[in-house]
Amino acid sequence: MSAYEVEIPEEGGSPVTPRKKRPKRHLTTGQILLYACIAALICVIAVFAAIYAYGLRYIKLNTEIGGYVKFFGTVDANGIPQKGDLYYSDGTTAKVDMLAKTVTFSNGDVYTGSLNSSLRMEGEGTLEYSTGDIYTGQFAAGVISGEGIFSYANGDEYKGTFADGMKNGKGVYKWFDGSYYSGDFVNDRKEGYGVYQWSDGSSYTGEYVNELKEGTGTYRFANGDVYSGDFAADARTGFGTYTWANGDEYVGHFHDNEMNGEGEYRFASGRVYTGLFENGVIVRNIDSGEDTTAAS
Repeated sequence: MSAYEVEIPEEGGSPVTPRKKRPKRHLTTGQILLYACIAALICVIAVFAAIYAYGLRYIKLNTEIGGYVKFFGTVDANGIPQKGDLYYSDGTTAKVDMLAKTVTFSNGDVYTGSLNSSLRMEGEGTLEYSTGDIYTGQFAAGVISGEGIFSYANGDEYKGTFADGMKNGKGVYKWFDGSYYSGDFVNDRKEGYGVYQWSDGSSYTGEYVNELKEGTGTYRFANGDVYSGDFAADARTGFGTYTWANGDEYVGHFHDNEMNGEGEYRFASGRVYTGLFENGVIVRNIDSGEDTTAAS
């Protein structure tokens, strides 16, 4: 078709001036990209405006012990987090609901209680582990610290003081079979002075070092025997007195739970041996210098 079109006037009409047809304009690639970017920006702004209007926020909180906690969720009119997701700097994730005072961790543990300004466990609360263990008591900076009760899924229970998530200070640990230890703890271990009572009736009262009887103490056996004296590496070692339920008594040196070294054995009948002992046996009478019969 020609670029010019001519209309034929009707009979008696005036001639029509030819009209030129304007060619169509096409957008360049740059213009298309520009318009697409503008449209995308408008959409992003609209999305963020909607999110902001709904009360969703992203907040990064530094903790008092180092690290951080990231929060993404809804906040109240004062900008305080209410409900959303938590991302800890150690890789742990959780969901928090401030109204219900709960934090549900990704591993299944659930905490109910108060939180500090960095959304970590603080003050009084209860932590229910996915394993079935339950702790109720005090928290500090996100970990168990202070007074509390830890109930284990197997029936054991500890009631006492904690620090940095471990038993530290004085407390009582009860085993499901009825045995218990009451005394000092350091980093989850018996350390210091305490009383251990076994379910069979035997007991120990004395000093501990790194879970073992160490120092001085008294061990009462279920059969009525009693030892009072020195211990080392959980064994009767050093100087002490062993009294049998039948009335016999030994006063002297021990090593690895046996009479070893100088000592005196007093029979309930009144007879007395004073001499050297080796692995629980009298080997020489000091007064006579002669070997004697064994004493057990």
